[in-house]
Amino acid sequence: MPAPRAYTAILAWLEDQLRTGVISVGEKLPGERHLAEQFEISRASVREAIRVLDAMGLVRSTTGSGPSAGAVVISEPSTALAWALRMHIATQALPIGDIVQARLLLETQAALESEKRPDSPERRRILEEADRLLDEMDAPGLPADRFHASDAQFHILLTSLAGNVVVETMMASLREATIGYVQETVSGLERWPEVSCTLQEQHRGVLRAVQERRGEDAAEALRHHITWFYGLSDHR
Repeated sequence: MPAPRAYTAILAWLEDQLRTGVISVGEKLPGERHLAEQFEISRASVREAIRVLDAMGLVRSTTGSGPSAGAVVISEPSTALAWALRMHIATQALPIGDIVQARLLLETQAALESEKRPDSPERRRILEEADRLLDEMDAPGLPADRFHASDAQFHILLTSLAGNVVVETMMASLREATIGYVQETVSGLERWPEVSCTLQEQHRGVLRAVQERRGEDAAEALRHHITWFYGLSDHR
């Protein structure tokens, strides 16, 4: 078994610091020289650790000197998950069919859970934002990439109504990870205007069911909507 790389000591240390509350989101990590001396590793290994943490969505690093320079702790889990999923989809280790099934499980269950959540200003804000996105997507001549970006945000917003940040993060990651597949599917369609109209009808039906707290209807509408779109790839 290969020996762990030197930078893993910093990853383990940061995990412990975050878990115990010694370091919090928004705080800066100690400087490169300090970490190298503390862990008795090279500064190159420290830089490698920072690059790994950046890719994991745990730090944002800025170069230069002064108070704004250095690595600041952030928390963007969907970024790292999305990249990992995209790469493994590209290797075909994660079949698109299984990704679609995962979306179905997440979104339909979120629709059922959102029915039980109490009314709140945040819920009303999310529903208003979802409605606004659909209005934007109705614009004639809207480029397909803009349509899909708003489409992705619409689904993420509705999933967030379940009140589960892990599910919301996973959903955001899945949508980001499949954007390439979606673009390839649409690029092969000669009847995109017709398809986009059908998608919008489906979106409106889903949104109405969620607004009216008809969880079972919303879940079924989502199931039909998702499977219908991914079925298009068989008829390009």
